[in-house]
Formats: sequence, structure tokens, C-alpha cells
Amino acid sequence: MTRLDQQIAFLTEADKLKSITRATTLADGSRAENSAEHSWHLTLYALVLADQAGPDVDINRVIKMLILHDLVEIDAGDNPIFEDVDAAVVAAQEQAAADRIFGLLPEDIARSLRPIWEEFEAAETPTAQFAKALDRFQPPMLNLASGGGSWTDYNVTEDMVAARVGTKIARGAPGLWAYASKRIAAFFATVP
Repeated sequence: MTRLDQQIAFLTEADKLKSITRATTLADGSRAENSAEHSWHLTLYALVLADQAGPDVDINRVIKMLILHDLVEIDAGDNPIFEDVDAAVVAAQEQAAADRIFGLLPEDIARSLRPIWEEFEAAETPTAQFAKALDRFQPPMLNLASGGGSWTDYNVTEDMVAARVGTKIARGAPGLWAYASKRIAAFFATVP
């Protein structure tokens, strides 16, 4: 294969992300979002909410992380935040998916993109922590906009939201967690 063949093969494979359905609905509640829509929406979140990032956060790298972070779902599928899964099994599936999908690229491009995905997964740098915070912040915003969305489907409580997403949001974007937690509490105060 030529270099361009490899690049197009990767881009064609990435189109499959449009077929991966997530648990979170669109803000209007009309249907579930797909993983490609989620990735795009998160990059927009990064652009618009960049002022919520700490001084050591590289927003351009955050955008790269967010556009790449869910590509592995092409093989591994999406795991809803409130579904109980074996984290070790999921991690192994995602690593195998990353090997295959990034392996479609010319070697130099794969060497530049795969570490960005790895950094997001590890969530050890301020940049990755902010990206991970946005990834956890967007679903509650959509659930609030849609009147409960997947929270209703999974019988989620306020404590569950705080435990599953609050810590990651607060770690990478404390101002966003302060904003979200008030709205989440108000929502759950109205649920019988």
C-alpha cells in the first residue's frame, strides 16, 4: 500500500465510529448520540471551555485527544459510564483495538497519534486530566438538557453521578464540577 492508501484506509475505518451508539441521548432526547458525534462535540467543548483549563493545559493537544479518544470503540464498543464492566477486560480490548486501528496508518503518523491516545487513557498530565474532565462533563450536561436521559435508563442516583464522573471532572476542571454538581443536585431533588 502507498502512504496515501494507508491514510485513506485509516480515515475510512474511522468512519465506523459513526455507527457506535452511546447510552447518552442528544440534548433534545430524540435519540442516542453516536461516538463520532460525541468526539466532535467534545472538541467543541474544548474550544469553548478552554478558559476552564489550568495554566499547564495545552488546548490544541486536548482537541487531538478528544478527536482520537474513542476510535478504539470501533472494535471495543462503548461502555456506558453507569454500566458495570470489568475494567481490565475493557482496557485489554481497547489496547488491541488501538494496535489494529493506529496500525493502519503510516508508521510516522501512528507514532505521533498513538501516544496522544495513550496520554488521554493514562490521565496523568494536566492536559489529559482536562480532556478526561470534558469527556465526563458532557454526558451530564446532555442528561440535564434531556430531562434525565440515560440516568433514567440506568436508575442513576446523585451519589452515583458524583462517584463515577464527579471525581474526574473535579480533578481536571474543578470549576466545571462546581457548575455541574449544583445542577445535578437540583435535578435529583426533583426526582421522586
